[in-house]
Amino acid sequence: MSSIACCKNILLLHLLLPWLLLPHLRSTAADIPTDTLDKARNMTDGKRLVSDGGSFTLGFFSPGVSTMRYLGVWFSVSEDAVCWVANRDRPLTDTTGVLAITDTGSLLLLDGSGRVVWSSNTTTAAAPGSSPVARLLETGNLVVAGRGSGAVVVWQSFDHPSNTLLPTMKIGKNLWTGHEWYLSSWSSAGDPSTGNYRYATDTKSGAPLDVLWYGTEKRYRTGPWNGRWFSGIPEMGTYSDMFTYRMTISPGEVTYSYVAKDAGVPFSRIVLTDVGVVQRLVWDPSTRSWKTFFQGPRDLCDSYGRCGAFGVCDAGAASTSFCSCARGFSPASPSAWQMRDNSGGCRRNASLDCGSGSGTTTDGFVVVRGVKLPDAHNATVDVRITLEQCRARCLANCSCVAYAPADVGGGATGSGCIIWMEDLVDLRYVDGGQDLYVRSAKSELDEDRSRKFPFAKIVTPVLSFMFIIILVLAIWVWRRKHKSSEGIPQNPATTARPVRLRIVKAATANFSQDNMVGQGGFGVVYKGILPDERMIAVKRLNQSALTKKGEQDFIREVEVMAELRHGNLLPLLAYCSAHRERVLIYEYMRKGSLDRYIFGEPALRRMLNWRQRLDIIQGIAHGVKYLHEELSEISVIHRDLKPPNVLLDDNFRPRISDFGTAKLFVEDPDQPDPSVLTIVRSPGYDSPEYLQGDMTLKCDVYSFGVILLETLSGQRNGPMRSLLPHAWELWNRGRALSLLDPMVEPSPEMEAAAAAGSEIEEEEAPPARNSEIAGELARCVQIGLLCVQDAKERRPAMSTVVAMLSSPSSLIDRPQRPEIHGGRARPPLRVSEPLDATTTTPADAT
Repeated sequence: MSSIACCKNILLLHLLLPWLLLPHLRSTAADIPTDTLDKARNMTDGKRLVSDGGSFTLGFFSPGVSTMRYLGVWFSVSEDAVCWVANRDRPLTDTTGVLAITDTGSLLLLDGSGRVVWSSNTTTAAAPGSSPVARLLETGNLVVAGRGSGAVVVWQSFDHPSNTLLPTMKIGKNLWTGHEWYLSSWSSAGDPSTGNYRYATDTKSGAPLDVLWYGTEKRYRTGPWNGRWFSGIPEMGTYSDMFTYRMTISPGEVTYSYVAKDAGVPFSRIVLTDVGVVQRLVWDPSTRSWKTFFQGPRDLCDSYGRCGAFGVCDAGAASTSFCSCARGFSPASPSAWQMRDNSGGCRRNASLDCGSGSGTTTDGFVVVRGVKLPDAHNATVDVRITLEQCRARCLANCSCVAYAPADVGGGATGSGCIIWMEDLVDLRYVDGGQDLYVRSAKSELDEDRSRKFPFAKIVTPVLSFMFIIILVLAIWVWRRKHKSSEGIPQNPATTARPVRLRIVKAATANFSQDNMVGQGGFGVVYKGILPDERMIAVKRLNQSALTKKGEQDFIREVEVMAELRHGNLLPLLAYCSAHRERVLIYEYMRKGSLDRYIFGEPALRRMLNWRQRLDIIQGIAHGVKYLHEELSEISVIHRDLKPPNVLLDDNFRPRISDFGTAKLFVEDPDQPDPSVLTIVRSPGYDSPEYLQGDMTLKCDVYSFGVILLETLSGQRNGPMRSLLPHAWELWNRGRALSLLDPMVEPSPEMEAAAAAGSEIEEEEAPPARNSEIAGELARCVQIGLLCVQDAKERRPAMSTVVAMLSSPSSLIDRPQRPEIHGGRARPPLRVSEPLDATTTTPADAT
């Protein structure tokens, strides 16, 4: 009987075991996305937490082509947009990692042997008697708290930023505890470990500002907070309809943060890149890519202290090496300035009069208009007084060298007071900048000069003569306008023709929003219809961009485009410069830009078959070769080659467009050095040397190589910059066919080859992709890799590129493996791990 009873018990146990284990199985299942982690449910590699609204994901990932595993948070729509990394300095070497939570609310990241790789170090329970849980919020914040809506948060990832600032996060300092919040860069685009760059809010001065540090060295400042934005980033006002900026100055903390104004605002983030660039990125759902709204440093004048004390940097003044002295000052070392060494700065031409203790002074102030205010580490701030009281306070203090309003939100001149007591450092002109009042001796003031100058004897005759000249010119211009044709030519034979504004307005229905087809940082593109039913594209410069630099960009594009004649360049038909309107008129390309067809929806990607993609690549190559080598006496470097700037006509023929950043290279030793230019960055397409200010024709070659590889693969060379080494690894292993966009339909040649029974790579390629096509693709990839070599000397000229693309028998050098700009080399690719096809990159810099 005992044996029978034993058998019955065992049978009963087998029947009941699934029911006993069911609650545990349910608690550990992760098939249904959830935002919460508790004690009953650990998270293993391959499982994820997803925020309640689906905006953010927490899980394990490997950046780029790295094999290391990290725990992090990223945007669900863009998996390469990693916002926070837990174990950034202690990666896992395999996929055995586990995330768990303890009774005290500590998050523990364990490796396969049970060792703690990372911990949140939470030592206080969320609430007495409650079981703490970790939850991923819709803001991207990972928090630890008790259960329930009113539970106290005992730990949050927002208090431990990585390289990204999200809405409602903050950087700055808790003045009571001493805790600081700041961004720290990744070591490289494929290595999240703590890098050399740090972006923090300077809380030591009375006028807070954000500073980019490289170790202990200042690299870039935003300029002091002026109540509306940082004085060196006035473009913040152009997207203030989307975000609210918060600078908190209180006894408890000094912090900066921002929030989206409403739920309809797209995703956004501020990122400190591994090469020391701060970017504000906004997600564009229509193109599924990140748009760059701002990046700093934006140009050479943003380099900290470039022109020394009392020097002023002007990004549009290359002829003076960008530096000049404030009025009343001269170079401290003229010989050094002649050799383009401006670090010594400037010194006063005349001594100040401090009143000899009498309380009176003959000193005054010279206004330096439209600048980023100088470094405020030696400044004092009083927000309670008026600007006039600020002036009087500065005059009464012999140590005061300059003053400015502390808050520009309350009127044209502003209110409050910032006073500088020492040298003015890191001063630059900026569009929409503030006015700075620099203390000057009496001999340097406008009033004193006007009394000494013989106005009646000299100025009056000169003004009379100028009036006559202006009158004659006005009559000549009026006659020329009335003699010129008002129409827009079909194709300009020599130069683009100026047209009247009323013609442009009629064609675009007075710049109607219904006709708007595109928008960038400095202008809007409209579709227009002429009376003869021709369609045109009208590029209208924004009113906010009608600055000195904006005018120069407009003139440059007219001058460059008006003389270019090539089938792979978008022709400029006409332009308009009237009142405050600056307009460029081009042929209208119905197909739009190349990026739509290589990164867009599958239906659009299928529209370009293998042969069409090769034709597009060859067309772009011919267009760039024409710019570099086929113009008489000059060469043109485009400086901004990328798929959004390649338009397609009705036959999918590529037309290179957007020459607003182009630069003419004249073979003349007396011309100024063309490499000394404002840097216009397009992340993912700029060459390593261009990031350092070295601009040559080989910069365009690099950008072309990136476009070639993107066109073949349908993958972006995004912020991770992982496409280039990935393509090299596949090519080096003889697997270039694996790089081809899977949406590519077979061309007629491929179908014919398949019908003839050509050998097919069954594991790697879809039907009709045979060995002959694989060889052609491998050759094309090899050419692209040669174009993106890190050393510019190893990149071929565009004439060589065209020859290699056109002649299957021409010899091609073996390329070296491309590296990451400013970072370390990546580990070798594991062939079993394909590149993530969702990698994205900003399309435009603003």
